[in-house]
Amino acid sequence: MADAGGILAFDTLTDRPGIEIIDRLEQLRYQLQTPTEVTPEPVPSDSFFFPVGMGVSIETDAVTLPNPASVIVRDPDGDMVAEIEHLDSQRLPEGSYILDLSTQIKTYMEVTGPVEITAEIMSIQFEFTEQTTVNIGFRSRHTRPAATIETTGKPRDLMRAVSAFGSALKSTSPERSFPTLRGHPPRLELGHTLEVPSQLNPPETGIEIAIPPERQYVYPVVSLAYYLGARVVPAGQPQIRTDEGFVWRLDPTAFESQAERILKQVFLLDCLVRTEGFYNVSLHERQSLESELDLDWEALYHQSIGRRLESYLEVPFDPISEFVPTWPLVAHAAPSPETAEQLPFVVDDLAIVRTTDNPTTVEPTIGTGQTTESARSNALRRSSAVPSTYRSHDTEDAPTDQPYIQFEPTDSLEQGWIGDGVPIGANKLLVEAFENRLDREAGTGDISITIVLNDTRMDQERDLVDAAYGDRSDLPFDVSVHRDLSVEQLRTTLREECDFLHYIGHAEQDGFECPDGKLDAGTLDRTGVDAFLLNACSSYHQGIKLIEAGAIGGIVTLADIISNEAVSIGELIAKLLNTGFPLGAALSIASEESILGGQYTVVGDGGLTVTQPSSRTPNLVQIQSDNQAYAIDISLFPADSSGFGTIYAPLIESLDSLYFLASGNTGEIQVSKQELCEFLDLEDVPVRIDGEFTWSSTVSAEDL
Repeated sequence: MADAGGILAFDTLTDRPGIEIIDRLEQLRYQLQTPTEVTPEPVPSDSFFFPVGMGVSIETDAVTLPNPASVIVRDPDGDMVAEIEHLDSQRLPEGSYILDLSTQIKTYMEVTGPVEITAEIMSIQFEFTEQTTVNIGFRSRHTRPAATIETTGKPRDLMRAVSAFGSALKSTSPERSFPTLRGHPPRLELGHTLEVPSQLNPPETGIEIAIPPERQYVYPVVSLAYYLGARVVPAGQPQIRTDEGFVWRLDPTAFESQAERILKQVFLLDCLVRTEGFYNVSLHERQSLESELDLDWEALYHQSIGRRLESYLEVPFDPISEFVPTWPLVAHAAPSPETAEQLPFVVDDLAIVRTTDNPTTVEPTIGTGQTTESARSNALRRSSAVPSTYRSHDTEDAPTDQPYIQFEPTDSLEQGWIGDGVPIGANKLLVEAFENRLDREAGTGDISITIVLNDTRMDQERDLVDAAYGDRSDLPFDVSVHRDLSVEQLRTTLREECDFLHYIGHAEQDGFECPDGKLDAGTLDRTGVDAFLLNACSSYHQGIKLIEAGAIGGIVTLADIISNEAVSIGELIAKLLNTGFPLGAALSIASEESILGGQYTVVGDGGLTVTQPSSRTPNLVQIQSDNQAYAIDISLFPADSSGFGTIYAPLIESLDSLYFLASGNTGEIQVSKQELCEFLDLEDVPVRIDGEFTWSSTVSAEDL
């Protein structure tokens, strides 16, 4: 196996000719199959037109991708000359081409043709007329901060620190709406002085965000300042201004909502305008708005960032608001100095930041939460079939010295909380989790899943989740099961390197229950666990302690949980994680299918995935049928391999290569029964048919 810096690697396949591309840090891999054995040779990464982290060359007369993918054909200057989608084919004449592949790890193939490209239902073939040199370049989607800024908690120092966030942008063109062109902002570290490293050079955009020097004004503009490459400067009246004389005043009484609206507006219009550049594709959102907006798209693409911002803000927001992609994260933050250290990590997700001094406090109860009607009826069926027991020897809610807090629902995929207290319905964001992810070491072997069953009465869940994890033929898994671990055995298990831990048993605020006592995760000097599901009563505090010991993110419970419902939600979360959903998205879907959904929450980094999705974008398909007429609405969830701003093309022939922004719902798409069956056969994804939850692999034509 050859690698680049321990992250990217390639290896020859053992079961058939070809090579495998591997991102060992993000746990991503895919195959390029060939008719005969090949001998890959390294190629300098700077020899490729587009930036790559590693390059390899092979000699072959054909390459096959054994999974569906979109292909954009470019000329040697990077200009788009063709697009090949589902069940499409095209013959490229003699010439030099860059084949831009929408695979889990960003990949380009550079080749001299002619080339015959055929996109079948489950694969894509590239055929050459003779043995040909194919240069393959690939890059990790992983980014990390380029430097650390030391700052005090004083507002003016924070403003200067945030002004350096734009140094992580790789472009100020509309293409920066793609996640791969937005690098990770520099870290912030609280100290006694402000020191901005000299190597951080924000782009000269000429844009300033002028605000009163107070943290409740600074924090809500951090993502906007980053995305615009703007300087944040002190002023009495909040406004956005450019060096070309444009001024946009902000109402101090509605400051946060206006800053949020501007970020959403600029981002959406960038996504529309970028179709005039390297990715000249048919985008649903642009097609829907083109007649509504009288805009010169090509002129906008070539304007300076300041002029483009001025043009964007002249567009009324109401007509475009329904086409803004669902925002991945709304981060609620206490406007305290300590909050500042987490800002670069939520800005990396382009989060909306809202400040709050006094969040609403509530009492946790074993309630229904927001569930579907089918989930409630299924829960009643389960409770009548099996006596309800709790995953705790004490059915009283675990005491806590922190208040439980709750936020109003938002239209984002997830909510998070930066501050003291236990959030209900929102992720507990912890700076340690994000730091742990940056320090994550590249994996060298299979995806490791550890299942711990510390109560034999819960064998049913062990059997279900053991079957759920590792059932994908395209990924290597190592699943281990441990039963009735003693305190020292559990301590040893938690120290071992593990991609995901599924704990089944009892827990209290002060530790995991073992046959010979309790293990408090706070006594661990370190843990090798990356992610976890602690399916036990009141496991929140133990989850926090695992993060503090080195874990990245996990799903925990806030109070007592009913055992038969815990089995159901544990199995579903296992299946969703195995399919490639991030922790937060998996819990969001599972919560709607269980009356216990409100008792689970995420601690740490909810965007972490345990396995790569079988397609680039994890999705849930909602199907409505009416007398043999079918409409689907696809819910799309950004993930490590398809961050916020990527595009998604449903492999449905009648859509004719139409793309959607890959966050939130596509809206209703009318399909025939045959198209629907073919679409559901492509991969195993969660499905709701007329409100009833199932998996596409279980749906036959007779069920529709």
